Formats: sequence, C-alpha cells, structure tokens
Amino acid sequence: MLYGLLMYDTSMKTLKFKLYNHKRNKHLKRMINASGVIYNHCIALHRRYYQMWGKHLSCAKLQAHIAKLRKRNPFWQSVGSQAVQNICQRIEKAYQLFFKHNNKGVRPPGFKKVKKYKSFTLKQAGYKFLGGNRVKIGNRVYQFWKSREIQGTVKTLTIKRTPLGELFMVVVVDNVVEPENKFKTGKIAGFDFGLRTFLTCSDGTTIESPQFLKQSLNTIKKASKQHSKKLKGSSNQERARKNLVRKYEDISNARRDWFWKLAHDLTNKFDVLCFETLSLKGMQRLWGRKISDLAFGEFLQIVEWVALKLGKQVLYVDQWYPSSKTCSCCGHFLEKLDLSAREWRCPSCHSLNGRDENAAKNICAVGASTAGLDDVRRATPAIVV
Repeated sequence: MLYGLLMYDTSMKTLKFKLYNHKRNKHLKRMINASGVIYNHCIALHRRYYQMWGKHLSCAKLQAHIAKLRKRNPFWQSVGSQAVQNICQRIEKAYQLFFKHNNKGVRPPGFKKVKKYKSFTLKQAGYKFLGGNRVKIGNRVYQFWKSREIQGTVKTLTIKRTPLGELFMVVVVDNVVEPENKFKTGKIAGFDFGLRTFLTCSDGTTIESPQFLKQSLNTIKKASKQHSKKLKGSSNQERARKNLVRKYEDISNARRDWFWKLAHDLTNKFDVLCFETLSLKGMQRLWGRKISDLAFGEFLQIVEWVALKLGKQVLYVDQWYPSSKTCSCCGHFLEKLDLSAREWRCPSCHSLNGRDENAAKNICAVGASTAGLDDVRRATPAIVV
C-alpha cells in the first residue's frame, strides 16, 4: 500500500498576464507560427534519422543542425535561439517519456498544425522588463495588464496564444518570499470523490458540483450547429468558431473560479487533506463526459497549490486501498460491494455505513496514521475513526 506526501519547491511561482491587443502583436503571432514550423521540422528529422540509422537523434545534434538551418531561413530567425533550444529540449523530453513508458500507452510526439501551435519560451535572453507594464521581446516593446508585482528572479518567459487569438505572458519566478500569514486549525479530513456528490468529507458534509458543462450543454450544441453550417474557410465560419470557443471558455472559467473558492474553504478548515489517488483515464473510459465536467484532476492541482501557499499538507492514499469495502467503525473487510450499493451494514459491528462517507473516514484514518500525524488525530477524534 503506497501513500504520497506532497512536497514542492516553495520558492518557485508562475504568474500570468494578458497582453494588450495591438497591431504589433502580429509579430508575436508570427514568432509562434515560426516555432510551430520548426517543431514540425524537428519531428520530421527525428523520424528520418531513425529510419536511416535505426537510433534516436540526440538533442545536441538536433540543436546544431537547426542552428545551421536558421542562418539560411529569415522566417526561422524571427524566433530567438533560446526558444529554438527549448523546442528541441521539449521534443527530447517527450521521446524520453515515450521510451520509458511506451508499454503504458504513451505515444511519441507528433506533428502539430501551425495555426494551432500555442507558445514559445525564452529563458535567459530575448526579453527585458522595462518597468511599469512594458516588456521588450526581441526588438519590440509590448504592454500587458500588470495585475500583480513581479517579485523574485525571472527564470523563463512564455508567450501563449489562445484559440481566440489572444496573447498571454507566463512568467516563472524564483526566490519568492511568501509572507508568514499561515493559520493552523489542528484538523485533518479525508475526502472521497463521487459521481453523484462531488466531494464527501469525513466529518459527514457533502459538496455538490454545479456541473457547468451540463448546464450549458444546450448553448454549446446550438453554437456548434451554427459553426458546422458555415462555409469552410469563410469569415462567417471563423466568427462562429470564436463564438463556440468563447462558450467553452466561459464554462472553463466558471469551473475554475468555483474550484479556487472551494480549495480556499477546505484549506481554511483543515491543516491536512487526504484524497484517494484516482485513475482518471479509466474513469474517463467508463463515464466519459461526466468525468470531464467534474474535472477531478484540475481540482486536485488547485488544492495542492493553495495548500502549498498556506503551509497545509495534501496526502494521497493508494487507489487500490479498499476504502469503500472496509468498515470505518471496526475495520471489517467486505469481500464484494457493487457500485450501485450506496449503503451497507457491517456484519461484524452491525453499523450502517454510507458508501462515500465511510470511504472518506477510512481515507482520513489511513492518511493520518501513515504520515504519523498523531497530534492532529487527537485534536479531531470525531473525524478520524
């Protein structure tokens, strides 16, 4: 039985800013398109090299070859050399993951449409912050909405393009000093995810998901139908495509806003949060669109970040631990429990166990005992059984 304790580098931070819409932004979009062309060329070189020599093309050889090609191609020169190096390094990392996990269904990197290519990344050079809300990328100055101050040492700068054509600047900073405003409650809780109830807490409370996609499904269908009726390649089709993308973005933004608020509520109530490790791919195959709408994985990422910022802990219990089949009162193990059974009576202690609440209590108890949180467990005897 395996358990995980989340540990992150608290000095790293990612900041996201939106660039002002301006006609000079066409140069950034041109750089993104050039990055997409270089990316596809690198993928083609990898495949051709393997067909000829029967072995993997190293990142150093690829970077040296692309550097020679850039000297003869003005379009490729619009992208900084460090952005090109980052493309080669990302492809190298993708192939390493493929070689390591190809028996688990991981596929090698493939070609991407240039108009759908999203970003390029600069590291030490190619950009300069000029003060205020101005940044110099290449030879041109751009303005962005400075919603917060950029503190610490800037490690990387990434320009991202959304499906609507909007540009965002993502800055990764290091050596960030967080203020000491951490509040401790001395409580621990376990949580069980469900299809009917989004979260069931070990203290008996339940949290229902608004299911944003389900609420807006008719609007999405109408926008998709309008898009499919337009002439391919026409301006009307592009207008309908952007309208459809906006509908999806509204759903995503509403869901993310709800996740952030819920994560802050949970971390304000508890110091340690225990979750069961989920097999999201398997759940996706079984329940499809409903799992995408609930977005368990995105919620866990947000909880991890909020917990890290507030000095709280997130624990994961192994997915094969029988949390639903084990009685939280006496520890009796039930050999078989159908998914449709929402309650079951323990044959040993005769207690009536709700499926989700019982699982949440077991997750909480196992997470607390594994992490050695005896002090926290004594502080909340009603939660940990």
